[in-house]
Amino acid sequence: MSNLKQLQMVAELEIKKEQKLAQNYQFAAKNLQDNQQKLSGLEQYRLDYLKLIQQKGKLGVEAKQLHQHLSFVAKLDRACEQQIQFVSQAVLVADQRKRQWLDQQKRRKAIEMLIASKTKDAIAVESRAEQQMFDEIAIQKFVRRGPVLR
Repeated sequence: MSNLKQLQMVAELEIKKEQKLAQNYQFAAKNLQDNQQKLSGLEQYRLDYLKLIQQKGKLGVEAKQLHQHLSFVAKLDRACEQQIQFVSQAVLVADQRKRQWLDQQKRRKAIEMLIASKTKDAIAVESRAEQQMFDEIAIQKFVRRGPVLR
């Protein structure tokens, strides 16, 4: 039984590890989502700005203004590229954290299965011991009564 108690303590530790890894995965997934939203916002802003330049271009724009607008678009392009890198990194981190969490989940389940098996074995041993005790009591009663005469 002490072995079973030790396994239960290990199971509790594994549950805590799993909860921590699940929390880490949730943070990583949230970070990924935030980075994807930032990228989407940047790309949408870039498209809106290009539409604005087109509209201004139809009305006529000086070369200096056009150069400023295109320079700003280039900065937006660089910001989008950088954000794409952030998203890629966030995807890797989220995938890694998910794998760690799932691996820990497998370890916890394996320990729980082992505990269930050990518990079942312990119950079977107890049951056999109890049955032997009842059998011994029955034999003792029979022996004390003496032979049955008919």
